[in-house]
Amino acid sequence: MGEFVIEEAKRCLQCKKPMCREGCPVNTPVNEVMKLFLEGNIIEAGEKLFKNNPLSVVCSLVCPHENQCEGHCVMGRKSNPIQISSVENYISNYYLNFITSGAVKKINKKVAIIGSGPAGITIAFILADKGYDITIFEAHDKIGGVLRYGIPDFRLPNSVLEKLEEKLVSMGIKIRPNTLIGSVITIDDLFRDEYKAVFIGTGVWKSRALGIKGETLGHVHYAIDYLKKPDAYKLGNRVCIIGGGNVAMDAARIALRNGSREVYIMYRRGPGDIQAGRTEVEYARIDGVKFEYYKVPVEIIGEGIKYARTEIVKDENGKAKVVKIEGSEDIFKADSIIIAAGQVPRANIVSSTKGIEVNAQGLVVTDELGRTTREGVFASGDVVTGAKTVVAAVRVSKLVAQAIEGYITQSCEVKSK
Repeated sequence: MGEFVIEEAKRCLQCKKPMCREGCPVNTPVNEVMKLFLEGNIIEAGEKLFKNNPLSVVCSLVCPHENQCEGHCVMGRKSNPIQISSVENYISNYYLNFITSGAVKKINKKVAIIGSGPAGITIAFILADKGYDITIFEAHDKIGGVLRYGIPDFRLPNSVLEKLEEKLVSMGIKIRPNTLIGSVITIDDLFRDEYKAVFIGTGVWKSRALGIKGETLGHVHYAIDYLKKPDAYKLGNRVCIIGGGNVAMDAARIALRNGSREVYIMYRRGPGDIQAGRTEVEYARIDGVKFEYYKVPVEIIGEGIKYARTEIVKDENGKAKVVKIEGSEDIFKADSIIIAAGQVPRANIVSSTKGIEVNAQGLVVTDELGRTTREGVFASGDVVTGAKTVVAAVRVSKLVAQAIEGYITQSCEVKSK
C-alpha cells in the first residue's frame, strides 16, 4: 500500500490551476498536500487536510471520487487519473495518530450539538478548536450517525470512527450517548442551561414507505434499519432490494456477506437512471448482486413481490416519467424484501420545540448559513437537504460553524452593552 501511495503521489503534475481542487466540494488543496507528503512533511500535509476538512479520512473512503477530485484530474484525459483518495487516506489516517488539542484558549461559552454524524462532528471539531465548550448529544450508543449505522464496515471501518472519537474527547468535547433530544431533554432545556447556541445534525432516520399492500408483512424490512444491525436479521437465501440508491447497494452487498445466496435490486427505471454512484453499482455487480430493471412493485405477498413492468415515456412537456405497462404484472419470488426508497427526518425535536419550521418533507428549513427559523438554533446535513454525500455535509457545516461563532459573538456583545 505504501509503495503504491508514493508512486501515485509522484504522478501529480503540480498543476498551477489544479482541476482536482475545483472538482472537490470542499476545495481540498491536493497539489499542496502531495508536495508536502513527498518532501517528508506528512504531519504538515495531514494538518492541511484536517484543517480544510475534519472528515478528510472519511471522505477519502466514501466520496464519489470519480465525479469529484479524481474525475477532474488532468491525468485522466490521456491515461488514468491519480488515485487521490488513496493518498489522502494514507496521510489522513496517519495524521489522526498525532493530532493533539494544543494550547487552545478555552472560551466559557457552551454549544450543544445534537447528532454526531458528518455535520455534527465537523462543527464540533471546528468550534472546539476555537475554544468553545462543546457537548454532543447522540441518540445511539456510539458516535458517527450515518457513518457508523448507515455505511457498511467494509466501506468505512469502525476503527476510523473510534480514532475520531478519541480526538473529539482529547479536545475536551463531551459526548452524551443514548440521549434522544426531544423526549426527556428539549431544546428549551438546553437554552435554560445556558447553551449559547444549538446545532441540529440529526440526519434522516425515518424510512420512507412505499405505501403498497403487504408492506407490514413479516418478511419485509427497511434498509436504513437493516444497515444498523444486519446480524439481527434472518433474510433467507433469496432477497430483493427495492430501490436504486447507494443505500440499496450497501444493503444488497451486506446481505450477500451475511449468508444470502441470491440478492437482487429491483428498480423502476433503467441502468442509465440509477441513483447510486457508478463505482457503488460496479462493486455490487462484482459482489454478485443482480439487477432487475424496469420493474415496479405493486403489492408484497408471502412468496415475494407482485410487480409490473415499466417503460419510460415523455409527457407533453418532454419530461421523462415511469409508466406501468398494462397487463405486465408478474411475481418475483423472494424470501425477504428490503425497501430502500429513501428516508426522512424524525419529528422528535421539532414536535417538542416551538419556532423551528420544516418543509413538506419534514426537513428543517434554514438559510444558506444554516440558521433555522428559531433564533440561536442552527442545522445542516441530511436533516436539511435530505440524504446527500458526506462531503456535502462538511462543505455546508464549515459555513454553519462560522455562523454559530458570529451569532454567539454578536449576542454576547449586545448583552454586555
